[in-house]
Amino acid sequence: MNVANAAFFYGSVEEDYLETIQVALSEKRVSFFPLSELFSIAHEHFTHLMVCGTLEEIKEVLSYAIAEQKSVGIVPLSTQKELMRTFALPPKPKECALLAYEPAEMKVDILFCGSEPVLQEVVIGDAPPLDIYDAVLKERSLVSRFRLFWHTLSKVRRLHHRRFMLTDENEKILKLSAVGMVAVAYDNSTFASKLLASQIHAADGKLSLLILAPTSILQYISYLFGALVPRWTPKVLPRSLGYLRSAYLKVETESPLEVIVDSGMRTQTPVELRVEKQAVALSVGETFWQKQSEAVKGKNSAKIDHLPSDEESASYLSKAIPLFSHASQAQYSTLFSTLREEAKLTSTFMTLLILATMIATFGLFINSASVIIGAMLLAPLMQPIVSLSMGVLRQDSDLELTSARTIAVGVLSVLLTAAVIAWMMPIAKLTTEMAGRLSPTILDLFVAIASGAAAAYAKSNEKISGSLAGVAIAVALVPPIAVSGIGLGWGEWHMFSSAFLLFLTNLVGIVLAAALTFVLLGYSPIAIAKKGVTIWLLIVLIVAVPLYSAFEQMKSTISLQQKLTNITFRLQKHDVTLRHIEILPQAQGVEVRCEVIATGMLSADEKKMLKEVIEKTAKRKVNVIATIRYKL
Repeated sequence: MNVANAAFFYGSVEEDYLETIQVALSEKRVSFFPLSELFSIAHEHFTHLMVCGTLEEIKEVLSYAIAEQKSVGIVPLSTQKELMRTFALPPKPKECALLAYEPAEMKVDILFCGSEPVLQEVVIGDAPPLDIYDAVLKERSLVSRFRLFWHTLSKVRRLHHRRFMLTDENEKILKLSAVGMVAVAYDNSTFASKLLASQIHAADGKLSLLILAPTSILQYISYLFGALVPRWTPKVLPRSLGYLRSAYLKVETESPLEVIVDSGMRTQTPVELRVEKQAVALSVGETFWQKQSEAVKGKNSAKIDHLPSDEESASYLSKAIPLFSHASQAQYSTLFSTLREEAKLTSTFMTLLILATMIATFGLFINSASVIIGAMLLAPLMQPIVSLSMGVLRQDSDLELTSARTIAVGVLSVLLTAAVIAWMMPIAKLTTEMAGRLSPTILDLFVAIASGAAAAYAKSNEKISGSLAGVAIAVALVPPIAVSGIGLGWGEWHMFSSAFLLFLTNLVGIVLAAALTFVLLGYSPIAIAKKGVTIWLLIVLIVAVPLYSAFEQMKSTISLQQKLTNITFRLQKHDVTLRHIEILPQAQGVEVRCEVIATGMLSADEKKMLKEVIEKTAKRKVNVIATIRYKL
């Protein structure tokens, strides 16, 4: 659609650039005026306005066009890349001039910060790097992005929360704690608008406010990676961010806070953000309207419930962003109350534990993994152990003693129950399930540590508390105690001590890992937690000594097994091959069980030589039990 007549206003534009535009529009009905004549010419002669100049000069013409209800087209300078990206304008001056000459049929909203129109974004406080343009990042090398990451991260210690009070169009007051905010009305290709793409429409009369409120440096680092590496941009809003959609927002702070409009104009809070719905017909590129989200058109929405808003969190975060998240008083009280109850020795606890012990013991005798797993799920022994970890963390002697007493009584009950069953059972056979719990190594400690971390995390989050069942299966507390009890019933000290070492490994690993996880989740200051964590770290190191020794022995056993498997050698008259090697550590030494494939019947001397070859390979004295088969 051609216009009858257009007025082109130019501000701070180089002559060569202006001449290029004039040539491009030479066949169009366009009159060129310096910006100083904006208010002096007879605008009734013009149905369409065009403008080229600095951002402030463009806004001046835009404000006039809104007041006079005229359409407008923007011809950006070659340096105004952000403006091109925001409105999908072509990069070449000629193409841009021709697009700006054509009046738009659709009108766009205009966001105002006070009386100032906003074309890109409003940054309130500190919000790095929400205002970085995605296209700018794509032009940077990976090394350059990481430099930007470290540069931004180096400033994180200076970031701190401030109390904000937001009033929306319905006069609803929202109070929260945040580092900073970014308001946008269009998808302008910044990281902020990219995260809010599904919440933005350029003609629905709403602005979108993205709120940056990390509660820990670790949370901020996660968000920062998503911002600076486009392929890692999260599909859902990170937990450190929240947003609001409204036609109007008043932003207030306890003390004046810097506000930057379109990377230029600076003001201070309080500020009023409002959107004038479909304020002007603005000539934009074809792809501009394709980026608008129809799903939220005209709707108010918010996602701020997860952001810190209570006085305690606001006060804590106003000093500096901690390395780890800080749990609120409400969160701590809820979890602490639960752990206190679970630390107590009750009839329910004892009933479930004894029943679980009986199931586990019978499962061990019948060599049934599924029955043993059932006992793991039923046993409540994990609860007082997690409570003990919180007592250790908070230096709460009452919680520590209550938990320790419950654990001690529980363990003693399991030992006695399993011992009585083993003593009464007419069978005294070591099954595979029993044997599997007699050789704990450092790897079992790693399993316990991971399980303890998982247990503490699940305990602190009600939504995933059902995952504790999986943790109970992974760490298997009752079965090793039951095996230890069976050892007591049989009078086997080695069996008792080996299985009980596995239980101790699980116990100390869970307590230490759960305590550290609670620290990471903000349930205790490091200054308070340091003493208890240090003590249990020393306990873990002491327990790790025999575990590491067992691990080295396991490595040695596997190495010997690999050396002996399929080894072929000649004994006087016959060739022999060793297969199906099994290495069994025993109190008196090592027992090697193997299958010997020989070309003929071995003499006594050849059998002696066979043992000598195995001992030479093992580099130690061994007991050999061989099944000899003859190759025909």
